[in-house]
Amino acid sequence: MTCAEPEIKHWRGLQADFVWCRLELFFPKAAYFPRVDRPEECACMLARPCSPKSFVPWTSFTRIVQRYRGNAGVRTLSCAEQFRAMAFAQLTWRESLRDIEVSLGANPSKLYAMGFRSPIKRSTLADANESRDWHIWFDLATLLIRRARKLYASDSLGVELDNTVYALDSSTIDLCLSLFDWAPFRSTKAAIKLHTLLDLRGCIPAFIYISDGKLHDVNVLDMLGFEPGAFYVMDRGYVDFTRLYVLHQAGAFFVTRAKSNFNARRVYSAPCERDSGVICDQRVALNGFYAARDYPEHLRRIRFKDPESGKTLVFLTNNTALPALTICALYKQRWQVELFFKWIKQHLRIKKFLGTSENAVKTQVWCAVATYVLIAIVKKELQLDASLYTCLQILSVSVFEKTQLSCALQTDEPQIDLPNSANQLILFDF
Repeated sequence: MTCAEPEIKHWRGLQADFVWCRLELFFPKAAYFPRVDRPEECACMLARPCSPKSFVPWTSFTRIVQRYRGNAGVRTLSCAEQFRAMAFAQLTWRESLRDIEVSLGANPSKLYAMGFRSPIKRSTLADANESRDWHIWFDLATLLIRRARKLYASDSLGVELDNTVYALDSSTIDLCLSLFDWAPFRSTKAAIKLHTLLDLRGCIPAFIYISDGKLHDVNVLDMLGFEPGAFYVMDRGYVDFTRLYVLHQAGAFFVTRAKSNFNARRVYSAPCERDSGVICDQRVALNGFYAARDYPEHLRRIRFKDPESGKTLVFLTNNTALPALTICALYKQRWQVELFFKWIKQHLRIKKFLGTSENAVKTQVWCAVATYVLIAIVKKELQLDASLYTCLQILSVSVFEKTQLSCALQTDEPQIDLPNSANQLILFDF
């Protein structure tokens, strides 16, 4: 599936006036702008979609909607309004269609400024999630992901390495089998899996595939286009020598752990310092007939004893240039993908779904991913020191406010200057 090319711009002036929370996060539409006479009333005005103050490439989004005919025959709740409602649900932790309808309906005078032309009805939103192609939100999230990865490309990795480093893993979301029969997992319950390739610079998901619970993790390696020179860090569930050899031939590097039944013979041992925790650094050749046929070249095996836990870990990689401790540190960074799954499950609404069909579930998941990446873009563009969690908490209570976004996300404590008046009486003058 090809995605629309993002608008390649480096937008500046984000600290300018009238960059308001709902202006930037709820993506206002092009509409009639009434004239105002006082500058402070501009807080309710909406910028054009092509304004550089918007965080979403509206031109590309319009092309995406036209490609999938998302607004064909639509009289109320366009695709843009649908995304605003779904993003509102993610930011403010709405857990049901009625919850969204009541929360937005409680502020009818502010809906137009947020980009809604009419009140949101739960039946209309449910029909939109059921019928409109989920690829619209997939392509939108892809555009935002490309932009976010460019913003975070220069971030520190925690390891002295200039290459791109990815962490590959999956997370399971349990579902009710009687309601989600299209996602079989076990005999008594259903589930979906989020197969995620996380760019460790900024923790931005570079690839996400949503499958039923039965798909094994290793099959995702067949769907990836490997980047030459990049490192792919994964656990033992992805050890398949046929697929790893394809990755090796693509010019990429992998770092994983050896299984307990790993069978190989030592070819060469490099000198190592045992005081650092590295027990051995070896080149090995696979012993099994089929394993040696699937991966005919040598592998690098590093045995490392963790000084904190005392456990001995065996790592496998096809990179022979980096120091052994760097390989161990790269695998330690794999924990970031586990923290990513924990974050989105705790702070976004992807465990309780607003619909039961496959299209509705994927629509909600991709809107959640787009919201996560959008918050990361806001944090980077405004150069905020606050964490993503802090930004999400502030935005959740500032959705209906006319507060400047850069001011709303400022976490510094305000300093109050008390007037020094000579007429101030002193009660105790010791």
